[in-house]
Amino acid sequence: MALNNVTAEIKAQSDKRVKCIQDQTSEEIARIQSETEKKIAGLKESEEKRLADTIGRMDRQEASSAELESKKVVLAKKKEILSEVFDETLHELETAPADKKLAQYKSMVAYAKTIIENPKAIMSEKDDFSAADLGVADVEKDSRIVAGLILRSEDGQIEIDMQYSALLRTVWDRGIKDVSNILFG
Repeated sequence: MALNNVTAEIKAQSDKRVKCIQDQTSEEIARIQSETEKKIAGLKESEEKRLADTIGRMDRQEASSAELESKKVVLAKKKEILSEVFDETLHELETAPADKKLAQYKSMVAYAKTIIENPKAIMSEKDDFSAADLGVADVEKDSRIVAGLILRSEDGQIEIDMQYSALLRTVWDRGIKDVSNILFG
């Protein structure tokens, strides 16, 4: 019986030791699980914050991109309108009645005479004004001129371009900001 007692005692101690190791293992597993869950929660929170930041940044970029695209469309439309206004104004100048053109041409010649003593006028083949009508030394026709005049000195050294397209472009370039403000104020 003594052997049974020793065996029972060894078994009881082994069971106690196994129970102790199991308890320690369970505690260690619980501790590791708790730490892991905390780490996972921290990583999840960090990733959610990063995701929210990324989404916010993308939303801001998208809004900024949409705003920029909107501004491009508006600017393109403004340029189109300004171009139409320029073209219409030039067309009105070029198709003005002969009496109005003659008055304008005489004004151009008067200005040119402050620089060129006795200018020669170069004008469109469509204009039928004589040197006497304009008050110039001579008139020459040029198919490249649509409307307006080029006034040139007798020796060809001095030339003043007073074609409507050139004059309008100069006035336009100087006053485009004012024109834009008037149209889109």
